[in-house]
Amino acid sequence: MTHKFAFVGIAGKPNVGKSTLINALIGEKIAITSEKAQTTRHRILGVKTTPNFQLVFVDTPGIHESKHVLNQMIVKQANQALLDVDVMLWVVDRKKQPYDDKLYQTFKTLNIPIILVINKIDQLSNKSDIDAMIMSYLTLGDFDAVIPISALKETYLQHLEASILEHAYEEGPMFPEDYTSDQQEYQIISEWIREKILSLTQQEVPHSAAVIVESIEENKKQKTLDIRALIIVERDSQKKILIGKQGEKLKQIGMLARQDLNKTFHRKVHLELWIKVKKDWRNKMQDVMRFGYGVTSD
Repeated sequence: MTHKFAFVGIAGKPNVGKSTLINALIGEKIAITSEKAQTTRHRILGVKTTPNFQLVFVDTPGIHESKHVLNQMIVKQANQALLDVDVMLWVVDRKKQPYDDKLYQTFKTLNIPIILVINKIDQLSNKSDIDAMIMSYLTLGDFDAVIPISALKETYLQHLEASILEHAYEEGPMFPEDYTSDQQEYQIISEWIREKILSLTQQEVPHSAAVIVESIEENKKQKTLDIRALIIVERDSQKKILIGKQGEKLKQIGMLARQDLNKTFHRKVHLELWIKVKKDWRNKMQDVMRFGYGVTSD
């Protein structure tokens, strides 16, 4: 039996369910999720390995018209990540909008198979709604496949996987069998903390926050992993919101993040969180790069 391999890009506008999809395809949580737009800020690599194939999924940040320097760098990172994939999943969750014409033209320049993934069908009332959504995108041109799914309910993912494998090539695995993600410890920690900020705060606060892991230390005496992390926001008012009355909001963020980190690292985690104001950091290239959102030229 031949073994197949492919790099698979997952792209689309913010909040269409790309991170939920990669988690469902891999079978474990490697990307944070939120109902808020622009949750993903980094390219995330997820690997699914079976005896017959290995698929390497590249989850990209949502592609959108960007105003802040931070968002411009995020979109640049997403576009760059798609340059080296073998097949692309274009994930959508509503009828075609004007900006989708521009996205389609950008994706076509990659000269790779494009699978249109209609996500969140569990939220649609009947099949005619799905058909109408599909028809709105077919006006753009041809797709190599159109697959309706629900990433949240894990509906029809087997159909999507089969469609991807049609464009995979005969090749042995590139990564070890137990390898599921390329994220380093500090990235996982900062993202798990940021996920809690996204879920517990509103308006501009979650999008103005960055999380910097300052130290990770093994405490052999206490048998814990001691983590110190700094939350960066843009205004004093945002800092007050994150701290909350008598520090309750920050305690809640820390408690929920710690629960996820305990599971991730399979041990008790001691987490210290601090907040610092760096005014207008999202519009300053130096700060954007320093906080880990730069794009290499490789």
